[in-house]
Amino acid sequence: MMEWTIGGVNTSSTSGGPMCRNFMSDTWRLKESFLAIVFAIFLVVWGYMNLTFPKINKHNYHHHQCGKMFLLVFFSIAFGIELGFKFATQTVIYLLNPCHVMTLMQLYLLSVAPSNKVTALFRLHLTLLNGPILAFLFPETSNRRLPFEKWIYWIQHILLIVVPIYLLRQGGIYNVEPIRDMSWITFSYGLNMLYHYVFLQILAIPTEVNLNHMLCPAEKDPFSGPYYRVFAIFHQGILCPLVYKLACYYFATSMNEDDIEYIHSKLKIEEDYKLHNSNKKAH
Repeated sequence: MMEWTIGGVNTSSTSGGPMCRNFMSDTWRLKESFLAIVFAIFLVVWGYMNLTFPKINKHNYHHHQCGKMFLLVFFSIAFGIELGFKFATQTVIYLLNPCHVMTLMQLYLLSVAPSNKVTALFRLHLTLLNGPILAFLFPETSNRRLPFEKWIYWIQHILLIVVPIYLLRQGGIYNVEPIRDMSWITFSYGLNMLYHYVFLQILAIPTEVNLNHMLCPAEKDPFSGPYYRVFAIFHQGILCPLVYKLACYYFATSMNEDDIEYIHSKLKIEEDYKLHNSNKKAH
């Protein structure tokens, strides 16, 4: 059974193997994991206690069906091909990586009827938007050797960015909280940390497969070193909300009117301050 899940993993690189597994000591791994899990639980509890939903959630379900159906069919075909590659190369375990989980979330969002559960999942999955962006900045395609395998990598990650932007533009159930509301991003980031430190790490250690770099850093990781995972908690803790909120600001059609007024007032204050300083210097 394990052969078709991990048999094709390249153990001579940062994809896995004994060297990758022993990159850090078990003592440090245990200490770091404990602190990270405690921090993640705090984020989940605080975020959950402060979650907000819109009072009225209107959505014309049939209005945008053609666009959603096209994306659903095209994305399903692309992901189906990716599944075939994973079975052919005996690397099925990589389907547990966040980008594949995000793919399944988006396929679900494109296919189900509107509900508050869809809104919740949509908001939670937006936290993962930084993943496909990082996949473009630091691509890992050296182990993809089958014809068209690298193409599917790029197609899948392009779709992972296109789909949420498309859904944000539709509005309705695909709405987001006010810009200043950090409850959803906090809750989702905590869940993301737990997924990595509990689920992925528990699978990665005995199999010696570097699931989303929980065993050793990527070759192109600028923070490579014994504390690379600690750095990741902080830089992803900045990048995740930054990408999330920028996507909401630029693409969401259902942005809270209070946010628009707040942003405009802030810009006006900054302009008045600059004008006041320039007049002061002139005198």
